[in-house]
Amino acid sequence: MSSSPVKVPVTERASVVRALVSRLVDNLERVIRGKRESLELVLCSVAAGGHVLLEDVPGTGKTTLAKALALSIGGNFKRVQFTPDLLPTDIVGASIFNPQEGSFRFRAGPLFANVLIADEINRASPRTQSALLEALSEGQVTVDGQTHVLAPPFLCIATQNPVEFHGTYPLPEASLDRFAVQLSLGYLPEGEERTLLMTRSGPPPLEGMKAVCTVEEVVELQRQVQEVKLEESVADYLLRIVQATRSNPSIRLGVSTRGALLYGRMARARALMQGRDYVLPEDLKVLAVPVLAHRLVLDTRARYAGADKRALTKDLVGAVSVPR
Repeated sequence: MSSSPVKVPVTERASVVRALVSRLVDNLERVIRGKRESLELVLCSVAAGGHVLLEDVPGTGKTTLAKALALSIGGNFKRVQFTPDLLPTDIVGASIFNPQEGSFRFRAGPLFANVLIADEINRASPRTQSALLEALSEGQVTVDGQTHVLAPPFLCIATQNPVEFHGTYPLPEASLDRFAVQLSLGYLPEGEERTLLMTRSGPPPLEGMKAVCTVEEVVELQRQVQEVKLEESVADYLLRIVQATRSNPSIRLGVSTRGALLYGRMARARALMQGRDYVLPEDLKVLAVPVLAHRLVLDTRARYAGADKRALTKDLVGAVSVPR
C-alpha cells in the first residue's frame, strides 16, 4: 500500500515562502534601489505566473531589473529590441530545412527563456506583437502546426515609453489583457540617487550578482499559489469590483474574465507572500490599480475629459462594499 504524501504545515510553508521572497527582493535591491514596493509587485507577478508591462521613460532600470531577476533565480535571460522591421520569426523561431537529413528542424527564438524583456514593445508592428499572445497566455508557441512548450518559469517583462509616440503601434486590448500588472519604476528618490552618484564608480552593478534561488523553487512557488484559498465572500467581492468596471458609464470596456482570473491569481500570490493560505479583501484592494487599470477602455467623452484610469479604478474599488 502506497503512503499518502506528507502535507507540509501552513506555518512552515509560509516561513519558506517569506524567506524566498525576502532573499529575492534583497538581491534585486542591490541594483534597483528605493523601489521595494515595485519589486515585490514584480515578484508577486512571478509567483502568479503572470507578466509585467513597464511603462516608463528610458534610463530608469527596466532592463537592469529583468537581468537582475534572471540572475537571481538562476534562469535564462533574453532581450529583444522591438523595431518596426522585426518579424514574428525573429521572436518565436522558425523551422530550418536540413538538406543532409531532408527534414525541417525547429530553431528556437529568444522567446524561449525564463525571463524575456520585450524592449519598447509598442515599436513593433501589430503582426509581430501578436506573436507573443499564445506564449503569454498558454506558455507555448505554435510554428508550422507544431506546438512547442516554453520551459517554466516563463516571465515576459515588456516596456514602452509613455512620452514618445512617433513610429509606435499602441498595444491593443487583447495584448494588454495578457499582462498581469502594469507599473512604473519612476525616478529614484533624491537620497538614493545622490548615493548612487557618489558610489557608482566601480564595476557594473550586475557584475558578481549570484542566484539566491533556483528555477525549480520558483516553479514550486507558483504551484503553492494555486493552493491558496479564495473564500466565497471574497470571490464575490472580487466579482463586484469587476462588475463595477463593466457598468460604469465612463468605461466602454471593463475587465474581462481573463482579467478577473489574473486578479484572483495575483491576490493568491500576495496572500502567500504575506504568509497566509487564504485571500483577504485587503489583497484585492492593494492590487486593484496595478492589475485592473490598464485593462479599462475609457468612453470617448471621459478620455477627452482627461479621466485617469488609475484614479477611476481606485474610486470604483472604494465604492464597493467590503465583506465582513
